[in-house]
Amino acid sequence: MKYIDEFNDPDLARRLLDEIHATVTRPWALMEVCGGQTHSIIRHGIDQLLPEQVELIHGPGCPVCVTPLEVIDKALEIAARPGVIFCSFGDMLRVPGTDRDLFRVRSAGGDVRVVYSPMDALDLARRNPDREVVFFGIGFETTAPANAMAVHQARRLGLANFSLLVSHVRVPPAIEALMTAPSCRVQAFLAAGHVCSVMGTAEYPDLAERHRVPIVVTGFEPLDILEGVRRAVLQLERGEHRVENAYARAVRDAGNPAALRMIEDVFEVTDRSWRGIGRIPGSGWRLTEAYRAHDAEHRFDVTGIRTEEPGVCRSGEVLQGLIKPTGCPAFGTECTPRTPLGATMVSSEGACAAYYLYRRVEASAPAGTGQKEMNPVG
Repeated sequence: MKYIDEFNDPDLARRLLDEIHATVTRPWALMEVCGGQTHSIIRHGIDQLLPEQVELIHGPGCPVCVTPLEVIDKALEIAARPGVIFCSFGDMLRVPGTDRDLFRVRSAGGDVRVVYSPMDALDLARRNPDREVVFFGIGFETTAPANAMAVHQARRLGLANFSLLVSHVRVPPAIEALMTAPSCRVQAFLAAGHVCSVMGTAEYPDLAERHRVPIVVTGFEPLDILEGVRRAVLQLERGEHRVENAYARAVRDAGNPAALRMIEDVFEVTDRSWRGIGRIPGSGWRLTEAYRAHDAEHRFDVTGIRTEEPGVCRSGEVLQGLIKPTGCPAFGTECTPRTPLGATMVSSEGACAAYYLYRRVEASAPAGTGQKEMNPVG
């Protein structure tokens, strides 16, 4: 099966759209959790093709975007120190801290390197025994197994010069926080398929039952998203609130047992702060005591950093789904991919970057009305 071709078939997309149009009878608000899904939705104009009654709200599903400012500042502090090789995925180098970003640290002489895997950073530690090598371990559940494996291997190989700056977050507690917020309008969720391919679906039924919201696990191609929307709308119209797996080619209910074992060995659950949302109980991971020697935050004593978000940037409201990116006055003017004010404009999965890249201009509908007068420009 040619997955990309099959899941972009315009005839099948039209059939799914026809079914959604025939099913919906009243307004519904659905949130896609993953930033990759947001980009697919905006790129393909899926939100414009859906019935007017179906609103897609963009959730906090970008790990770069939700990494809090204080963690960025910790990364900057560590990266600027002599004798450190600081390794990160490319997106993080452009995320602004309080007064600089990792590119500026590098231009000032810091040894900041882009890597494509935590194992690349581990190899650097092996080849540079006289240097401290730090990997910026951000992400949702999807990247946790690889980061856990890197730390596991470092301890096994005796690489005492390798450490991880951990900023891992977990999706189910974030859904809980969103649903209990007074401003929440979300009535159903499209859950991220790559997260569930690791973790499975065990944490979702309780959320669906307690908050009476359908949760549909979906992929990232246009047909994946349309099928997720179709199933969610069908549940909403029927008054149901179940967990459905619409991404069975990648997700099993039990997840990936080997990956789960690695995560459980290396990480333990902790509270985490999310940019734009705040501290969410049990929403992150940190290294267990057995691996604490590889924790960069403690090794470099950067635990006391406190920050304040810039007032002009409204990315926090974007991450909570309270406004669309075009609802921020700085969007496209003060804030662009070349001069980003917040991580949502930097990240390849950020909602603001998606709107800018695909030239979306939103008509002046009041925030929160659910009106969808979106038009492509250029």
